[in-house]
Amino acid sequence: MPQMTDRLGRPLRDLRISVTDRCNFRCSYCMPPEIFDRYFKFLPKEEILSFEELTRLSSIMVKEAGIRKLRITGGEPLMRHQVHKLIHLLNEIEDVDDIAMTTNGSLLPKHAKDLKQAGLDRVTISLDSLNDEKFRQINGRDIGVQAVLDGVRAAEDAGLGVKMNMVVKRGMNEDDILPMVEYFKDTNVILRFIEFMDVGNTNGWKLDHVVSKKEMFHMINGKFPIEPKDPNYTGEVADRFVFKDNRNEIGIISSVTDAFCSDCSRIRLSADGKFVTCLFSGEGHDVRDVIRSGATDQEIAAFINDLWARRDDRYSEERLKHTDQKAIKKIEMSSIGG
Repeated sequence: MPQMTDRLGRPLRDLRISVTDRCNFRCSYCMPPEIFDRYFKFLPKEEILSFEELTRLSSIMVKEAGIRKLRITGGEPLMRHQVHKLIHLLNEIEDVDDIAMTTNGSLLPKHAKDLKQAGLDRVTISLDSLNDEKFRQINGRDIGVQAVLDGVRAAEDAGLGVKMNMVVKRGMNEDDILPMVEYFKDTNVILRFIEFMDVGNTNGWKLDHVVSKKEMFHMINGKFPIEPKDPNYTGEVADRFVFKDNRNEIGIISSVTDAFCSDCSRIRLSADGKFVTCLFSGEGHDVRDVIRSGATDQEIAAFINDLWARRDDRYSEERLKHTDQKAIKKIEMSSIGG
C-alpha cells in the first residue's frame, strides 16, 4: 500500500473534506454571530469544488497516498445541496474503509436515510448542552435541544453509527458535563468531550477558558466511574474510556493540555479547494487551480506528496509559545471543519 510521510515521519491516512463554509448555527466558539452576520460574504458557488472534483481528488489520495478514511465536514455539510450524491460517489471508490460526517444534527431527520443508503457509515453530532435555554444561546439561532436529539434518533433509525461531541468552555457549559454523561451513558451513542481550542481568530479563545482533560476525567469519574481503554488505531484523537458498570465508551479530546501532534495523520480540504495540513494553520495550499488547470492524476498526486513531505506542523505541542493571538492569523474552523 502506498504511503506518504511528512518530515516527522507521520503517515497520511485521513482526509477531511469541507463541502461548504455555510452553517445554520452561529456557535460562539466557531461562527460567532457578530462576525458571521447577514453581511458576511460566504464563498460563491463557482469557487467551491464540485462533487466530481472532490471525488477525483479523493480517488487519487486513496490510490496514491493510502487514504482509507474520509470525513465530510463544513460548515454544516447538510447545507450542501444533495450532499448524499457525493457520499454515493465516494462510496464507489475502491479501498475506502470508512465514510463519516460531522454535523450539528438538526437537519438529519430530513437526510439520514438518504445518507445511509448512499454509503455513509456514521455521524458525529455536536451538542454542547442539554439545557434548552443555554443551548439556544450557544448556537445563536434559537434552535432547541430537541432538534438535535431528533437528529440522533433519525441517524440511529437509519442505521448510522453515532458519536456525540461536546465542546467544553469554562464559564459556558462545564456544569453540563455530568448531565450529558447521565443522559447518554446507557445508550449506543459514544459521548466525547472536547477542550475549547484556539482555532481561528474570532472565537475569543483564552487559556483560562479551557477545562482540561484531567478536570473532566475527575469530574466524570467521581460520579460515573470510568477506566482507560486502548485506542482503536495510532493517531486517534480521543482518549478512550469505558464505564465500569456497563463497559460503554466515552472519550475526551485534549488538543490543548495533552497534545497529540506526534501521531497526527490528517489533512483537511477546504470547500474552495485548499489543503490545510493542521487545524491551526494560517494558510492553505491551493489544489483547485491545479485540478482546473488540466493536471493529470499523477501531477495532482505529486502536488499532494510534495505538500505532505514538507509538513512539520506541531502547533498544539508549541501552543504556549503563541498565546498572543494577534500575532498569528489562523484559518477559521468554519472553513475546514473540526
